Amino acid sequence: METIIEQILRTLTDMHDAWLYTFLFLSAVVENLFPPIPGDTITVFGAFLVGTGRLSFTLVFILTTVGSATGFLLLYMFGAFLEREFFIEKDYRFFSAKSILAAEEWFRKYGYYVVAANRFLPGIRSVISLASGISGLSPLKVFLYCNLSAAVWNFIWIYTGYTLGNNWNHVREKFMSIAGNYNTVVAIILVIAACIFAVKKIRDNKKRSV
Repeated sequence: METIIEQILRTLTDMHDAWLYTFLFLSAVVENLFPPIPGDTITVFGAFLVGTGRLSFTLVFILTTVGSATGFLLLYMFGAFLEREFFIEKDYRFFSAKSILAAEEWFRKYGYYVVAANRFLPGIRSVISLASGISGLSPLKVFLYCNLSAAVWNFIWIYTGYTLGNNWNHVREKFMSIAGNYNTVVAIILVIAACIFAVKKIRDNKKRSV
């Protein structure tokens, strides 16, 4: 039985090239706004179409990069406009109060570094964009760093999809395997980093209480 994403990709192959480029751009934008949307899969599908000679590598790279940065900046402006109290009170599922508070701790020390790495941190990209707005980071620096992050990330996946061949099933399997392994490694690193941060915070609190 075909999944929804497979049905979407099947429909895309019948589209005019101009609509394909438009869809790739919009999917990159929307992925940041609604985290469950598998934007990277659609980007890799675009890379696969580049490999078949149907689409332009340069256009796919530019549109997905601009789309990713646009989605990030929209949430950045949203966070800057509504401020932290709104999200703490609402406690949304994907933008929970706990995740916002945890992000604020990181942003006090590593704000711009986190923005620059956001595309490489699956599952928390949207929280990072919101937290960067809530934390009041410089709009110009956020613009530059989120574009840099999107450019490097998209180039890696588009080039990977482009070089895997012109068989979509093969490309998809390889992509899922690589992405799955990458996400596992990143999750482990984030857990370790969170544990180290928590231990350090506990120690600091004990020192203050002495």
